[in-house]
Amino acid sequence: MSTPPRPALDFDDPLSLPSADDSDDGWGERPAGGGAADLARFLDEKPPHHVD
Repeated sequence: MSTPPRPALDFDDPLSLPSADDSDDGWGERPAGGGAADLARFLDEKPPHHVD
């Protein structure tokens, strides 16, 4: 019976590869709509201390 091959060791620099956090994917971006869509986004994201 033969043994399965062992995975090769990887000596590459892990910091040279992009991580999942290096992109903006999944951070709640909305597509650029312009006009009323921009106003709605502004009002949705306005901090509480700017509410008049």
